[in-house]
Amino acid sequence: MKNFRITFTFILLLVFGFNNAQKIGVVDTNEILNKLPQYKEAEARLNSQIDTWQSELQNLQSEYERKKAAFESEKVLLIGDQLKLREKEVMDLDKNVKTTTSLRFGANGEITKLRSNLVLPFQDQIWEAIKTMSEKNGLGIVLDKSNNISVIFLQGKYDYTEKVLTILLKGTDKKEKTNNKSKK
Repeated sequence: MKNFRITFTFILLLVFGFNNAQKIGVVDTNEILNKLPQYKEAEARLNSQIDTWQSELQNLQSEYERKKAAFESEKVLLIGDQLKLREKEVMDLDKNVKTTTSLRFGANGEITKLRSNLVLPFQDQIWEAIKTMSEKNGLGIVLDKSNNISVIFLQGKYDYTEKVLTILLKGTDKKEKTNNKSKK
């Protein structure tokens, strides 16, 4: 009788545990972002700005190198104030190159800020779509496999990336139709 109670209790706990188990889903936010046309447009604008800044920096760098080479070749001919003035001019250009590089391309530079500002509104939209999708599908946990989470194996039925993308694109289509109607 004692074994029966233990077995019965174990079976009850097991059944109760299966009934309350959380469903888990996986999405790939990088894939979602890459399939959103608005994100691609914004990323193209950002890349255009980066190209412009790189071109400006290259021009500044070549001007510095040109002036430094000219200073090095004329250094023996310059005296007193002329030497100090030209040396200061070259050092100021070098400082300007380093400052511009740091401000634009550094860890906390303008590009990093622009990129985070670019992604933030799309992340909010994606998170709202994920929330909607998880509520519809009764998911308790949703993992993002693009954010350094190692997913070794994933069956297709647990990948909800396309469902989230469908929700996002439906919202985009509704906004575009509303904008087109208001323009007419």
